[in-house]
Amino acid sequence: MKLFRIVLCFALFAAMGAAFGQTKAGDVVVDVPFAFSVAGQNLPAGHYIVASAGTDLIRIFSSHTRGVFLPTHSGMRSKSDGSKLVFHRYGDTYFLSSVWITGNTVGKELFRSSAERELEAHRTEMELAVVRPAK
Repeated sequence: MKLFRIVLCFALFAAMGAAFGQTKAGDVVVDVPFAFSVAGQNLPAGHYIVASAGTDLIRIFSSHTRGVFLPTHSGMRSKSDGSKLVFHRYGDTYFLSSVWITGNTVGKELFRSSAERELEAHRTEMELAVVRPAK
């Protein structure tokens, strides 16, 4: 019986690991060249997967992080110009702002964090930074 439990646990962990490493259609896989903030958490520069986790929820994760689940709202654009992550940049500080998927004119926009709203209130100049998946 003990051997059965060990084998069962091993199989479950192997399946979870395989599922974690897989991407599916609609996921955005990008190399973000700078550290950024999302939902009050600071994430380092690196390789990330952004996946839909429901109608108004996305998950951003990497091989080094379990991931962050983020509430979103719908955003519109006039035409699809490919998959991309859009960041708001204030000086050297980046905030993930929206996620767009190739073929869609509706994207996922994130709510601004209190840190971003504070920078905005101090009239700090904001620029956009766009990161696209590698081809």
